[in-house]
Amino acid sequence: MSAEARPEVTKASIRQRIWDYLENENLAEFPRPVHHRIPNFKGAALAGKEVAKLDAYKKARTVKVNPDKPQEEVRFLILEAYKTLLVPTPRLQKGLFNRIVPPPGANKEMLRKCASSQGVKNYSVPVGLDAKVKVDLIVIGSVAVSKEGYRLGKGEGYADLEYGMMSAIMKAVDEHTLIITTVHDCQIVDIPPNLMSEHDVPVDIIITPTQMVTCPKRAKPTGIIWSKLDANRLQEIPILRTLYEKERKAGKDVRLKEDFVMAEPFS
Repeated sequence: MSAEARPEVTKASIRQRIWDYLENENLAEFPRPVHHRIPNFKGAALAGKEVAKLDAYKKARTVKVNPDKPQEEVRFLILEAYKTLLVPTPRLQKGLFNRIVPPPGANKEMLRKCASSQGVKNYSVPVGLDAKVKVDLIVIGSVAVSKEGYRLGKGEGYADLEYGMMSAIMKAVDEHTLIITTVHDCQIVDIPPNLMSEHDVPVDIIITPTQMVTCPKRAKPTGIIWSKLDANRLQEIPILRTLYEKERKAGKDVRLKEDFVMAEPFS
């Protein structure tokens, strides 16, 4: 009798395993359940405080942070330190990102409100694609990461698109821009390299409530890889559509996923 085939390891299966474990072991805070989210793990605020101890953070003047709950403490600390905080717009519907601008004389309570998801909406001004911005540091949420620097988000690809646009259009980041993620210790797992593509954004440092992991340096995306996208994606994200038209007029290769499928010869 042959042994049962081992289940295939995929990005989706790794995410599911992490989400299930966080829920089953009660390692998550609100909002729950954590499935299909960047999970708000227990100890997220402690991990955020550890970010603020890094020399790279202390030297940074402009920091981009995702809007999810587990990175809220990082956003608060950035505002408290009078650094410039950039946060992506939800699902990239109204541009690339916003700058969080607290009211004049804001106290700690108000800064915490500005760092929350509601505050990100109410106390922000849009940053245009043509703005001259240099992002010194990126703090990103994750569902799973490996000590090799491979990262999995929710599976929607927004973080990868954000990075590609910051690199291709704004020239706001380059290969030296440090990327940090904060996660629970259980979110550090083995991720097979063959699952990763050239558009996937790697991380340089992983911070948990108990440890810091410095990952091997990996190549970061230098733009949008159009062949990984389809026409529906362009319709969903206005700013992506704008970039597509700009690069198409510039004579760049902007063939989409379906263009390659249509070009395949019949067998």
